[in-house]
Amino acid sequence: MSKLSHGDYLVFLIYFLIVAFYGWWVYKRKHNADATSKDYFLAAGSLTWWAIGASLIASNISSEQLIAMSGSGFKMGIAISTYEWMAAATLLIVGIFFIPVYLKNKISTMPQFLNERYNGTVAMTMAIFWLLLYIVVNLMSILYLGALAISGISGLNIYLCISLLAVFAIVITIGGMKVIGYTDVVQVFVLILGGLVATYMALNLISEKSGTTGVWNGFMLLKSQAGDHFHMIFKKDNPNYMDLPGLTVLIGGMWITNLNYWGCNQYITQRALGADLKTARAGILFASFLKLLMPVIVVLPGIAAYELYQKGMFHHEMLSSKGVLDVNKAYPSLLDLLPNYFKGLSFAALTAAIVASLAGKANSISTIFTLDIYKKALNPKASDKNMVIVGRYAVVVAMFLGVILSFAIGEKLMGEGKQGFQYIQEYTGFVSPGIFAMFLLGFFWKKTTSNAALFATLGGFIFSMFFKLLPRFADLSFLAPSGFSKLALQDDKVTSLYEIPFLDRMGFVFIICVVGMYIISMIENAKGLRTNGLEIEASMFKTSRGFAFGAIIVCAILTALYTYFW
Repeated sequence: MSKLSHGDYLVFLIYFLIVAFYGWWVYKRKHNADATSKDYFLAAGSLTWWAIGASLIASNISSEQLIAMSGSGFKMGIAISTYEWMAAATLLIVGIFFIPVYLKNKISTMPQFLNERYNGTVAMTMAIFWLLLYIVVNLMSILYLGALAISGISGLNIYLCISLLAVFAIVITIGGMKVIGYTDVVQVFVLILGGLVATYMALNLISEKSGTTGVWNGFMLLKSQAGDHFHMIFKKDNPNYMDLPGLTVLIGGMWITNLNYWGCNQYITQRALGADLKTARAGILFASFLKLLMPVIVVLPGIAAYELYQKGMFHHEMLSSKGVLDVNKAYPSLLDLLPNYFKGLSFAALTAAIVASLAGKANSISTIFTLDIYKKALNPKASDKNMVIVGRYAVVVAMFLGVILSFAIGEKLMGEGKQGFQYIQEYTGFVSPGIFAMFLLGFFWKKTTSNAALFATLGGFIFSMFFKLLPRFADLSFLAPSGFSKLALQDDKVTSLYEIPFLDRMGFVFIICVVGMYIISMIENAKGLRTNGLEIEASMFKTSRGFAFGAIIVCAILTALYTYFW
C-alpha cells in the first residue's frame, strides 16, 4: 500500500493548523476569566444551532463509522445504514420529547437527572458505570480503530498513531465545550468533503471498469452488479441476519439502541443542554438531516470496495497478517487510490472524525467526573475555578487510560478480521435496555421508584448476559421459525449454536426491565412510598412550525429510502 506524499502531508498540516488556530481564537474570543464551570462543561448559551448540529455529528461519526461501518458495508451492504437512518428519526423524537424535559428541569448531566428523579445511590452508581463504559468501550475503540486506519494510510507505527491522536484530542478538549463545539463545525466540513471525495472516486472507478464514466452510472452499476448488498431488511436465511434481524431494525431493538444513545447519553445530549429549547431543537433537526447523508460517506465506499474486490482489486491490500480477508481495511484501501492532495484531504477527514469524537467523549467523562463524583462525593465545597482545573486533569487521565487499554487489548477485541462496529454495538447493548427503561419510565411515569431504577440498571445487565450465554445451556432451535434465533458459528470455528440476535436480546431485556420496574414500583407505591416526579407540562412538547415542517421532510425521505431499498 502506497503511503502519503509530501503534498498529502501539506494538506493535512493546513487542516491541523486551521483547527488549532480556530480553536485558539474561539477560546480567546469567548473565554471569560470569571467563567463558571457550566461555561466550561456546557458552553452555556454560546453554541448556535448549526454548531450544535455539527458537533452532534462530529462527536458521533468517528473511526467506528468510517472504518468499521465501511467494513460492515463491504460485508453486509446498505442494511448497516439503518443505524444512521433510524438515528435521523430518533433525533426528532429526542428533540420533541427528551430535550424539553432536560432543559425545563435544568439538567446538566445524566447522573444529575437520576439524582433528582430517583436518588443519590442510583446517580452515583450510573456515574461510575458511565465513566467505565466511556473509557473501556468508547475511548479505547475510537483510539484503536482510528489509529489502525491512520497507520494503514500513513505507514506510521500504530502505537505512535494512538498517542498522537490522544494528544491532539487533549489539546482541543481542555479548551472546554465552546472550543469543541465550534471546532466541530470545521471537523464536520472536512469530514463530509473528504468522505464525498472518496465516494466519488470509488463510484467513478466502478463506471470506468465497466467502460463508461460518471458517478451516477457508477452507482447504478454498483446497484445492479452488487444487488445483494442493496437490501435494508434481511430475510431469515441471510448470513448477516444475526447482526440485523429483519424487521427488528424498524420495530424492535434498533429503537432501544438509538433512543438510549441519542437521548440518554451524556456524550451526545451535552451539546444541547447548554442552549435554549428553540436553538437546541434547531441543532438537532440539522443533525437529523446530516444523518440522512452519512451512509453516502460511510457505507457506499464499503459497498464499492466489495464490488471492486469482486473485480480483482484489493486482494492483497485487504489481507490480514494471517492471510485472511479483513473487512476493516476496505476504507483505507479505497483511500490509497486517491491522487496526491486528495488523499491528504481524506486523511484529514478521517483524523477530524476521530479527534472530534475523542474530544467530545473526553469532555463528557470530565463533566460527569467533576460535577457528579468530585463535587458530590469528594469536595462538595469546590469552587468553579477548582472544578474547571479538576475537569482538565480528568481529561488527561481518561485519555491516558484509553491509550493504555488500546495498547493492551485493542488488537484482541477489534483487531484484524473483526467488525469493530458490531463489537461496539453488541457490548454497549448489554446495558442499553436497562438504562433506557430507567430513563423512559423516569420521564413519563411519576410512580417509578428508585429501587425499580436499580433493578433496571443491574437486572438489565444480568439478563443481557443470561440471554448471551443461554445457547450454551439450552437448545434455542424452537425460536428459529419465528426468526428469534439462528444457527451461528462460534469463536472456535467448529461449533454451531442457535443464538438470539443481539438486537432481539435487547428487545427482550427491555420488556423484562419495564415489567419488573412496573411491579416493583406498584408494590412500593402501595406501601406509601413517595417518588420524585419531574416538572413536565404538555406545552413543553409543542414544536415550532419550522421544526414540524423539517421533521415531516425527514420522515418522508426515510420512507422513500426504506421503500426503495427494502
